Amino acid sequence: MKTDNLRKMRADRVWLSEDACDLADFSHLAEKTTALADYPTASAVEKNILIYDSRKVTAVATVEDKRAVRAEICEALGEGPGVIVFKHAYEDTGVIDRASAIFDAIIEEQHRTSTGGGDHFAKPGANDRIWNSLEKHCLADPMNFAEYYGNAIIALASEAWLGPSYQMTAQVNRVNPGGAAQSAHRDYHLGFQSSQVIEQFPAHVHRLSPVLALQGAVAHCDMPLDSGPTLFLPHSQIYVPGYLALKRQEFRDYFEANHVQLPLEKGDVVFFNPALFHAAGTNRSADIKRVANLLQVSSAFGRTMETVNRERMSAKLFPALKTLRDRLSPDEIANAVAACAEGYSFPTNLDRDPPLGGLAPRTQAQLMHEALKEGWSDEAFTAALAEQARKKLS
Repeated sequence: MKTDNLRKMRADRVWLSEDACDLADFSHLAEKTTALADYPTASAVEKNILIYDSRKVTAVATVEDKRAVRAEICEALGEGPGVIVFKHAYEDTGVIDRASAIFDAIIEEQHRTSTGGGDHFAKPGANDRIWNSLEKHCLADPMNFAEYYGNAIIALASEAWLGPSYQMTAQVNRVNPGGAAQSAHRDYHLGFQSSQVIEQFPAHVHRLSPVLALQGAVAHCDMPLDSGPTLFLPHSQIYVPGYLALKRQEFRDYFEANHVQLPLEKGDVVFFNPALFHAAGTNRSADIKRVANLLQVSSAFGRTMETVNRERMSAKLFPALKTLRDRLSPDEIANAVAACAEGYSFPTNLDRDPPLGGLAPRTQAQLMHEALKEGWSDEAFTAALAEQARKKLS
């Protein structure tokens, strides 16, 4: 085999591109059928989505049976349909009602103070969003928080996909009557990036990103189809270049033509692979405010080994880089910034630092590059760093 052919084949394997996404390859995967026989703990398959009776799932007693159930859920989220509905995960929906009252009060306060809002994949104003509902819930009513997050199904699904020591975050989404659907997307991490950024990550990172997080939603009200429950495309998470594919119109059109929806009842919980193609639906009802608490659970392993004060480092490095402009190439300066400054937008406080005008807020590294390009003073850059850091605090 010629060396130039080998180089191209290797590059194509490692570096995925938007232009190389193939709808025929994708549709072959997305049109698989979910077989109930493959998931013996499940109660049903509806529109290719697995349905589990929460009482049956939590009733298993032996260590061996519990491991078997977690293994089944893990494979369902990975190589299976990628989405599971747990019916009646909250048998006592009074716990849900108390949490809903807390969330309603937070939304009312956001309206009164003109704060909050913004969405990664919907126009501002299409819904009411509570960022970091997890912390706000805990501070408002720790007793209800304990009952709510003490739920066995939430723990079961999180451990099945991520293992122990997972980290919980949550955001409330209330789609009001007339609220339009989100655009089809994949979720955190790579799903919040542009194609230009996504193409810089090798293929194994495209495979890694979905196993670092798990998406869930707790239904806080009954959700008939006209209220716009989430649109899903089962099995779409299997397509490795999918983070890039959804930037292409033919894939978005395929999603619009082939997605499925299921009605939900208050107290149901849905979990799905973050790489599954999905979107909140349009609320066509006259009077249903569709409320879900969106759970974004993260792996314990998404951490650096050491605690590093990158704000302090960046403030020190900035004047040095200005001095070294004649000695270092632009690439060398960019490399130094990458070693020093935070290059990722998250975690942040999305109340103060919302994703307006893009999918993710500006990073510390982007701030430093902007300051270098525009010739900011050291004092101006240090102040901007401090303000950026302040916005990220809860």
